[in-house]
Amino acid sequence: MAVAGGLLALGVHDRISPSPDAVTSSTTNVPAHFVGMPTAGGTAVEAADFTTAATKSIDAVVHVTTEATVQRGPVGSYFWGYAQPAPEQVRGAGSGVIISNDGYIVTNNHVVENADKIQVHLNDKRKYDATVIGRDPSTDIALIKIDEKDLPTLTFGNSDDVKVGQWVLAVGNPMNLTSTVTAGIVSAKARSINILQYDPAKDIFPIESFIQTDAAVNPGNSGGALVNTTGDLIGINSAIASTTGAYTGYSFAVPSNIVSKVTGDLMEFGSVRRAYLGVTISDIDQDMAKSLDLTRLKGVYVKDVMDDGAAKSAGVKSGDVIVKVGAMNVDNVPELQEQVGKFSPGDKVAITLVRDGKEEVMDMTLLGRAGAESPTASKDVSLPTLGAELAAATDAELKALRIGNGVKVVRINGGKLRSIGIREGFIITKIDQKPMRSPADIDKALVGRQGGVLIEGVYPNGMRAYYGLGV
Repeated sequence: MAVAGGLLALGVHDRISPSPDAVTSSTTNVPAHFVGMPTAGGTAVEAADFTTAATKSIDAVVHVTTEATVQRGPVGSYFWGYAQPAPEQVRGAGSGVIISNDGYIVTNNHVVENADKIQVHLNDKRKYDATVIGRDPSTDIALIKIDEKDLPTLTFGNSDDVKVGQWVLAVGNPMNLTSTVTAGIVSAKARSINILQYDPAKDIFPIESFIQTDAAVNPGNSGGALVNTTGDLIGINSAIASTTGAYTGYSFAVPSNIVSKVTGDLMEFGSVRRAYLGVTISDIDQDMAKSLDLTRLKGVYVKDVMDDGAAKSAGVKSGDVIVKVGAMNVDNVPELQEQVGKFSPGDKVAITLVRDGKEEVMDMTLLGRAGAESPTASKDVSLPTLGAELAAATDAELKALRIGNGVKVVRINGGKLRSIGIREGFIITKIDQKPMRSPADIDKALVGRQGGVLIEGVYPNGMRAYYGLGV
């Protein structure tokens, strides 16, 4: 599955699970503890003790297993008279972290993205069915929930305080080896590895500012915890750099400050209320600095400013160099994305930039991607009963598809729409022959209904499809 120099997300699927002999026991007589390392003068350095962090973490990290039905063949093919091939069952596995004692669990989006069924296995061997509260492909974070109380949890730490060189632990379930703890150090911060999908049509704008560590992680660690030596959650393990498909020395975690923002929004709204500056930006290298007569290499260069964005309103200009968001220095694009990604539309923040060699501080009110200032002004509506996020189709979409009305399925989190085969991007035009123009129309059409309804619509490629939904 992996290619040379590849970057891998860490979910496991049954088609790539290791065979039993892929994990072997060692016969080497190695002491199972850290030994003090001698200094130049011959005095031993006190060994690091990770037992407190491991004890706090291991019961709050869960094993996540999934089942998905993959239907080969045309969507809606039954209605077009084609023979349907038998659906294929695909199983997967990953990890998750309990963040509230009433059952909210953070994991990776790629662990649960296509799942029809999700189960959570606790360290004490209890097992629960889980539901998806929301997903954020832009950060590869998802929030799921189980129905239980008084669960052990991990507390979010401040990932801004993480230092390169500090000890960390990775806790998860690699290769179906449950409750595994490994140790390493932070190798780098604000790494962008270009592993997340960019898809403006689905409102996916990747934010990659990973914490890089050399703690050993493998497929199955996805969604597991990266904790500091006091047991605080500082990241969610998401990917490895590998030439073999297994750990080769580099692993990457989503910083906890991003995770906290995303899960908080998913818990409250069902989708992420993300703020944007409204600029196009780039890193600064030596050649750019020389050609633009910049006096230093630090900061993020503003190539262009959007007319309806927050930066334009605050007075930011093309050619400015952003060096701080609030009190946090930003030396590259991933750092800037990480800091802005912690805010919501409507939040006010001070931006420090360099213009003509002088620093200026500008107070900025951040906006959403469509220019909305209020977090509640987003046009997307989450309908948990359907397991989907919906939005009224835009005028451009209606014109391109030659339809007069419709509600777009922006994102499917798992649930009734996925179970009947509807895919993201589908525009619902009618339910039981009644035109649908807004998410509220769909909610109204389904509330109190019993039996089945007929959903009609069209995909972005123009293919019409019909689905029967039991309510």
